[in-house]
Amino acid sequence: MRIISTNTGEPKAVHWRGKTIKTGIYKFPVEEPIFLGKYGVHNDHVADLKVHGGADKACYLFSSGHYPYWKERFPDLPWTWGMFGENLTVEGLDESRIMIGDIFEIGKALVQVSQPRIPCFKLGIRFGTPRMVKYFQDYHSPGVYVRVNREGFVSLNDKLTLTEHRKNGISVNEVYSLFSHNKHNKKLREKALMEPFLAESIKKDLRKMG
Repeated sequence: MRIISTNTGEPKAVHWRGKTIKTGIYKFPVEEPIFLGKYGVHNDHVADLKVHGGADKACYLFSSGHYPYWKERFPDLPWTWGMFGENLTVEGLDESRIMIGDIFEIGKALVQVSQPRIPCFKLGIRFGTPRMVKYFQDYHSPGVYVRVNREGFVSLNDKLTLTEHRKNGISVNEVYSLFSHNKHNKKLREKALMEPFLAESIKKDLRKMG
């Protein structure tokens, strides 16, 4: 796996369904390295700190391999890396093989997988349709949020080196499935709740389902 784009964005006010919404989902490639801090990417801006950013969602990674599917589905959009609000567009990222708690070295930073991305209505804003949230849920490849164990700069073409792997843990896609087609899988839900490195906010949502 390697970084093929580093992306940041400024908060943007958009008119959406009769309201003015401020969002940081509009991210675009930058040429310079980006700095992964404990609570977010420096010089990247999050509009709503209640649900985005913070220690468990300091940086969002999304696979370049998912782009062809979405480009075909939305051919008229002005496509660029960062379309999904990701800070790092990664070649070869596979959410079905990455486990919650896995640790990767990226550039000078050391990060730990904390949760899948759970889409909110702002993804619909980015793609121009509220149906995008449902489309994204049905695709079953959500991207990966990480916490930053060691702060540092990440640059274009940096490799993701796996330093610790939770072989018997729960994958990012398995956790994500509990919010879509696997909602009633109590055994898998209990496994997720027992995972010590899964973000507490996700566990809180899972407890509500039970």
